[in-house]
Amino acid sequence: MTEIVLPTGQGEVYLEHLEDFARQITELGDQAGMKISSRGWCYQLEGFRLINKNQFDRVEGLINKCRERGLVSINFTAEEEGRKFSGVEDPDSETPKEWLAKYIRKIDHCELFYTPNWWDGEEYYIQMLVEKIDLKTLFEPVCELFRIPIATSKGWSSMLQRAEYARRFKEAEELGLKCVLLYCGDHDPDGLRISQFIRKNLMDLANIVWDDGFGGYDPENLIIDRFGLNYDFISENNLTWIDNLITGSGRNLASPSHKFYHQSYVQNYLGSYGARKCEANALIVRPAQARQLCRQAIEKYIGADAEERFDHKPDEQKRQIGEIRDLLIIPVAPTTSDIYLTDALADILQQLEEDESEE
Repeated sequence: MTEIVLPTGQGEVYLEHLEDFARQITELGDQAGMKISSRGWCYQLEGFRLINKNQFDRVEGLINKCRERGLVSINFTAEEEGRKFSGVEDPDSETPKEWLAKYIRKIDHCELFYTPNWWDGEEYYIQMLVEKIDLKTLFEPVCELFRIPIATSKGWSSMLQRAEYARRFKEAEELGLKCVLLYCGDHDPDGLRISQFIRKNLMDLANIVWDDGFGGYDPENLIIDRFGLNYDFISENNLTWIDNLITGSGRNLASPSHKFYHQSYVQNYLGSYGARKCEANALIVRPAQARQLCRQAIEKYIGADAEERFDHKPDEQKRQIGEIRDLLIIPVAPTTSDIYLTDALADILQQLEEDESEE
């Protein structure tokens, strides 16, 4: 792909340029194979050397303008979890009789829907927090392999989010598991500071009470492992540095006029890395290396053989379900796809199918 030309001009000329821009990012989106935030797209385009880093803010705005005008789909970009609606339901398309017949048939492979305790017999219980939605998109396939909960913290995470993952840690510790929180975030003064203050943030909620009476969690023994972004990984993978320390409020942390400029954590950072930062979104230009970084952080605790071990976790439960089903069921007519049902369920299914055919 040739260098992307950002839209210029006015009126019809500008709209034509915007349409060309939309077509180009749509082509790249088809190749990417995953949802990326508007900010993440800036890193993607910069990684392809299609734009420069001083064009990030402008490109982010252009992508959102394309979404507004329908030049790309509204869901072209990833959405922050906290902005998603909950409580939205899709009505079943089947009639009640079709729906019931479908679930009766599922008895022949119901073990596929059984969720075992994935952490039974393990030494560690792991959860993961990441700074940006793009990291969650990147790391989810790896976390799914090992059934590790992952969430976007969006900086200083909310009280309820902290309470929820703290509750899971407490429940795991009560089962004798060692608890690990893996964290990956921005490489900037506050990004490094957030990971250092996670334990304190959890300790602040140690005395909470849930509405079911479950108490708070003491994080004293929690292992907190910040596995990225780190300087060595940024350098080895040639990730993009942003040449400023401008914060979300628009103020420059590297300026002596900033109220936190003289804080030791800012001065230490400036002394080590200078007035620059690397946002976590930069990882999307190195997806294979990013997922390997995530996997290594996980396998550090549960071992390199963990994927195979977790694959076989449900085997015993499936065997038990199969044995019980064999004791309780009998074969029925081939019209029901040779599934196996009790006499009562077979009669119900037959009646449902007869009623459906009459209608």
